[in-house]
Amino acid sequence: MSRETMLGAIRRSLRRGPLPEDQAEMLRGRLAAHPRQIIPARSRLDPAGQVALFIANVEKEFGTVARVASLAAVPAAVAEYLAAQNLPPEIRLAPHPVLRQIPWADRPLLHLAEGRAVGSDAVGLQHAFAAVAETGTLMLPSGPHRPTTINLLPETEIVLLPASRLVGAYEEAWDLLRAEHADALTGGFMPRNVMLVTGPSRSADIEQTLELGAHGPRRLHVLLWEDAPPA
Repeated sequence: MSRETMLGAIRRSLRRGPLPEDQAEMLRGRLAAHPRQIIPARSRLDPAGQVALFIANVEKEFGTVARVASLAAVPAAVAEYLAAQNLPPEIRLAPHPVLRQIPWADRPLLHLAEGRAVGSDAVGLQHAFAAVAETGTLMLPSGPHRPTTINLLPETEIVLLPASRLVGAYEEAWDLLRAEHADALTGGFMPRNVMLVTGPSRSADIEQTLELGAHGPRRLHVLLWEDAPPA
């Protein structure tokens, strides 16, 4: 079914014809301008303050954070985390260029399999596009280098977050995404989906008892990579 066919069916069911031109122009302007909402003061911080706020919010939501000074430090950080959690050293790795730069050979006991996750994968390692300090949220857009299955299937998800991609508010994260994927109105495209992940999956639907891993990973561990010097 084409877009126009689908929209035409919706209009007929609503007994409404095409929008008047003035209303259509208003909507086009809103889509093009991306009006911003009020950004709370709690997220208008310097880089060090944003890092502290992000870590506090991740931990509040039952996640964990470890800071790494370089990509060379990632293999050791991953190995130490897996050992502390008594997890196997087998990782489903997102095929992201940055993850491929990591010197994994320094930890030969880590077994890496690149690509989409499958149901038997216990641990996944993803690359974050950005993160939001005010809520401790990771932005994970789908794409060839960031398979969405890694965010959902393994019980343990490890996410590498460049500190330079940490922003204060959601509006700033969406600005980054629009800028790097171009504007859909001018021939570019946005990712098919964007996951906003705040802590491990959890639910308290049954008897108000909190259960981790209800709809996705039971554990979320963020490796905050200091990829840029403090401002």
